[in-house]
Amino acid sequence: MTNKKNKTTLLRIAHINDTHSYFEPTSLQLTINVDGKALSPFVSAGGFARIATRVKQLRHEAQSQDKGFLFLHAGDCFQGTLYFSLFKGEANATMLNCLNIDAMALGNHELDMGNEPVAHFVQKIDFPLLAGNWDLSNELLTKPIRLSDSPNVVSYNPDSQAAKWIEKEINGETIAIFSLALDKMADISNPDFDTPFTNAIETAKQTVTAINAKGINKIVLLSHMGYDADLDLANHVSGIGIIVGGHSHRLQGNFSALGLAKDDDYGVRVNETYVVQAGYHALSLGHCDIEFNHDGSIHSFNGKNELLLGRRLFIDAKMSGTHDELPYQLARQFIDNHPNVCVCKKDRETQSILEQRYISRVRALQKKIIANANHKLRHIRVPDEQGPSDLAPMVAESFAYVMNKQGYEVEFAIHNAGGVRNSLNAGDVSVADVAGKLLPFAVPIGVYQIKGQYLPLILEGAINNALNNGVEGTGDGSYPYTYNLDFDYQFEAEQGKRVQNLKVRNQQGEWQILDLNRVYVGSSSAYTMKGKEGYEAILNMKGEGVVTCVSMADCFIELLTDKPEVLNRKQGGQISTTGIKVATSSPE
Repeated sequence: MTNKKNKTTLLRIAHINDTHSYFEPTSLQLTINVDGKALSPFVSAGGFARIATRVKQLRHEAQSQDKGFLFLHAGDCFQGTLYFSLFKGEANATMLNCLNIDAMALGNHELDMGNEPVAHFVQKIDFPLLAGNWDLSNELLTKPIRLSDSPNVVSYNPDSQAAKWIEKEINGETIAIFSLALDKMADISNPDFDTPFTNAIETAKQTVTAINAKGINKIVLLSHMGYDADLDLANHVSGIGIIVGGHSHRLQGNFSALGLAKDDDYGVRVNETYVVQAGYHALSLGHCDIEFNHDGSIHSFNGKNELLLGRRLFIDAKMSGTHDELPYQLARQFIDNHPNVCVCKKDRETQSILEQRYISRVRALQKKIIANANHKLRHIRVPDEQGPSDLAPMVAESFAYVMNKQGYEVEFAIHNAGGVRNSLNAGDVSVADVAGKLLPFAVPIGVYQIKGQYLPLILEGAINNALNNGVEGTGDGSYPYTYNLDFDYQFEAEQGKRVQNLKVRNQQGEWQILDLNRVYVGSSSAYTMKGKEGYEAILNMKGEGVVTCVSMADCFIELLTDKPEVLNRKQGGQISTTGIKVATSSPE
């Protein structure tokens, strides 16, 4: 609504971020204190069907009050659950379309598997994907599917050095919406080399100037830069009314009475800009009412994050200390009356689409057995007195196996221990066990050519990092497990000479001493190929390498489907007296 007397414009914004394919509700345990009694009830929280219900309510209220309404997603819908592992971006496109969002920001996890999955995603969505500092102007013409050809992608304009934006008419007034992602996207994700990201702050300044030049002064920034970066940008760039953010999973508001974290108040103001963020995993929804002055500044702001809960809760009788209904009623009343809780039903249409198209298929795949382990397969990051990981070498082997099936002639594979998330118990192994638990992150697998002289440095750098040996490491997740490589690591040796006796197994199964001058073909995850966490020497590969659209889980599932006996095969590798002997996946 535009108030002609006071020349103000009323707008309601609903927003979510970092939903990470959490289409179904999450079982969430709260901690509350009612009349001096501590209770820990389980509740059904969030999910797309509840979001759909609440957004419809908020939209209807806004329309009845003659307010404009926008529903925004601040990025990172990819990854997170079995739904993404199995269906990639297709399920997200379908379910986000159900929510009728007005725009979404590009998140870093959208690019974990490179540009191509995003290109397929934008062909299926009914809303614009905003990526204002993503320069697609030099995207290769040879690509089978190009982002720059999609009208749904709103990217960077290299001529004006500004973000492109979308416009929404709110009762005669124009609202401009543009988006920014982390400008160092290539450091944490996998955008194609021909589509770089520009500096966020400089792009924002140029964009505000360009929008103002069109006579528009009411501006919304949809950000996937992170909470601290949003606050910082508001200190450097004026003219933005509100920043709707994501990436940091920040749930603004006081949820401490429910046993959840107390964060900054909802809608932190920095200079003349308000910054909001709405948590993660589709548990909550943020919404705010904004009154814009005629000059584009914000006259009033009011809003909150809401935890979206179902009508039922469960209290363990042992925890409550009684079997009567009193603790349940007390907990129900306490939770329902919390100012940041919204109890709402699931939207029938959204839930029906989820059930018909995906839930039944997920349940079926959860039951699909692809192998059987006759003993527990342990995963540990760094080898201990019991030995190395049983699983990580097999996962590395699966990279080589699948890449060779695709014709890449891979000779070895290296995988970081942190890429494997858990052990496997004895018994049947399903697709869901692999894609939902063991390898839940859909990180793509790549192939590269590299001279033998760099292989010892790759391995040493990763182990140095994992063990903090002479360097300040980033964690033991970098520890390397290999296929077709065998070597010793000497902890006390001079740095740069700690990997010794490196051998490579040839196609005939024979171990050969590493040829320093020969170019070998290797396979690793796209994350490892970026040279992070001690893997810097891998950047000496020839060219950029090739990153496929095949994920870690895809590879391991295919190996187990074709060769289920690998789970029960003896693995090579041991702890040596002089250091660590890396586990090798061996067909013994």
